[in-house]
Amino acid sequence: MILFPRKGVNQFIYNSMIDPSTIERIIDTAEITDVVQDFITLKKRGVNYIGLCPFHNEKTPSFTVSPSKGIFKCFGCGKGGNAVNFVMEHEHISWKDALKFLAKKYGIEIIEKETTDEEKEKHDERESMLLVTGFAQKFYTDNLIKNDEGLAIGMEYLKERGFRRPVIDKFQLGYSPDSWDSLTKEALKNGYKTEFLEKTGLTIKKGERLFDRFNGRIIFPIHSLSGKVIAFGARTLKQDKNTAKYLNSPESEIYHKSRILYGLSFARRSMVQNDKCFLVEGYTDVLSLHQSGIENVVASSGTSLTADQVRLIKRFTKNITILYDGDEAGLKASLRGVDLILEEGMNVKVLTFPEGEDPDSFARKTSSEQFIEYISKNELDFVLFKTRLLNEEANSDPVKKSMMISDIVRSVAKIPDRITRMVYIKECAGILKIEEKTLYAEAHEIRRRSAGKKLDYRYNDQGFKSEKPATQSTSQVKPNSERELHEREIIRLLINHGGRELFPFNEKTGEKELKVAEFIVNELERDELILSNTIYNSIISECRTLIDNNQFPTEKSFANHSNILISHIAADMLSSSYDISRIWKRKEAYVETEEEKLKELVPATILAFKSFLVRQELKDTEEKLREADSEESVLLQQRYMILKTANIQLAKQLGNRIVF
Repeated sequence: MILFPRKGVNQFIYNSMIDPSTIERIIDTAEITDVVQDFITLKKRGVNYIGLCPFHNEKTPSFTVSPSKGIFKCFGCGKGGNAVNFVMEHEHISWKDALKFLAKKYGIEIIEKETTDEEKEKHDERESMLLVTGFAQKFYTDNLIKNDEGLAIGMEYLKERGFRRPVIDKFQLGYSPDSWDSLTKEALKNGYKTEFLEKTGLTIKKGERLFDRFNGRIIFPIHSLSGKVIAFGARTLKQDKNTAKYLNSPESEIYHKSRILYGLSFARRSMVQNDKCFLVEGYTDVLSLHQSGIENVVASSGTSLTADQVRLIKRFTKNITILYDGDEAGLKASLRGVDLILEEGMNVKVLTFPEGEDPDSFARKTSSEQFIEYISKNELDFVLFKTRLLNEEANSDPVKKSMMISDIVRSVAKIPDRITRMVYIKECAGILKIEEKTLYAEAHEIRRRSAGKKLDYRYNDQGFKSEKPATQSTSQVKPNSERELHEREIIRLLINHGGRELFPFNEKTGEKELKVAEFIVNELERDELILSNTIYNSIISECRTLIDNNQFPTEKSFANHSNILISHIAADMLSSSYDISRIWKRKEAYVETEEEKLKELVPATILAFKSFLVRQELKDTEEKLREADSEESVLLQQRYMILKTANIQLAKQLGNRIVF
């Protein structure tokens, strides 16, 4: 039987031995399309995805995934559910084990323990807090639409701002009476406990007296992804300079502002349908755009954008346009937070409004059609927008220009896809009138420093890069694929000849002597090429450490290594059967020893590896182009042309030297 935990999560909590808030975080984080695509191939069809059902044999796809609803459904066998249900059914595991599976996938820590009376009480506490915030929302809303004070002050203010009743009702706006304790009194009268009024931040206790946190303010309820009221934002209507314009609920067991986006529960469906999200700053920006017919909009509610908020958006779309105020200071402050979006591999555009305008005011002055037309004509790619903006500011000041270039490269370096980074660097180099290789080198160095040892970057059998938690292979990978043969040859040359001279000191140019290990490691790092075998990568990493300390590997460096896997590989590669390179055997050049041919052999081996990877990526891009829509195809075509050019250049450099 398929169970829907979002609907009845309580029945699992006490048996699961997993903290309720952790369960909720796992379920909120697990994006259904992302989870299912780990097991089957999906193709986009409209707002949904389809594929062949993994639970019964079929030739025509009847398996549908709905990102906006967070569910899967097979119309052939009838199975359906959410991400947890899918893992349970596919892997034949329990609810608890499915939660652990997803927690591991998304890097969410689970500490298992027996559910104590205290934990049961904590769960009951969360439920009680949600009941209190639900009551408060109804209280505030009733005061806005039924109470004389609310109608005369609150509703009149909203009408002056141009907000109509449908959008007011939709977002459950309210009004807090201008008194000290009206909400607190009404809540206590209805049986709600002071404890939960305080914990939700609705009531403040001073000595023996209780006060409402919000009074004389317009109330904006803040909803969870599932639509429950978890907190409030409140705008004062007073002109007193000593009164804060906006007040927000404090952090609580049910409200963590860094993980919440205002309006997301109302925007998620439209975000999927339009495959785009508009990000604004404030509550009224969201309301105005909704009223203009643009529903795929959320707000960071005045806080700096966080990684959790970005991932929330990514669950529904990879395309985001940030709508900035015309204010220059606000624009520059906002720019600093966008690196998080780039780091998640999302496509970011920006839209600025005329000076003195913001999304709220501009939406009220234009029709829905005019607003959408303005967006389509004026939104700009973020990286290029930032480059032009900072370039104009730096002008001819060399110090400012240097700082500007570093700032831009830091943003570009955040982009996980290598080809996309290449496209941006090429564009930025043209705008800044600086050599591409300079930007490439700087971006690579930034990525190398930030990566550290946290991730092991691998390529799968098709040569496409993915990131997995760093783990150590338990056995040597045998060369049973073309990619592995290339990688093995690189490591064999490194182990056998790493400390030997490749190019001597050049008196004319002043270039220093270059060792085999330096050349191989530098070439791999320059193009960010990571080997698929974890042990091979460990060898490369150790070579880099040696080189940085002006030392070089010898045959004994790895043969006597403390890591038994490395020593086994070294022993294998140092054996006599590898005295002659595979490449050179194909050329039947037996007269000279391999040591005498290193100057040609080592560069040829690296070129062959690069050529292989480029050909693999070309095949991948061709396949994606065949299925891409018009918008996706633009970037894919740029990617394809860059790869095609690289492939031609590599082929020319290789000539007929390598016969793999």
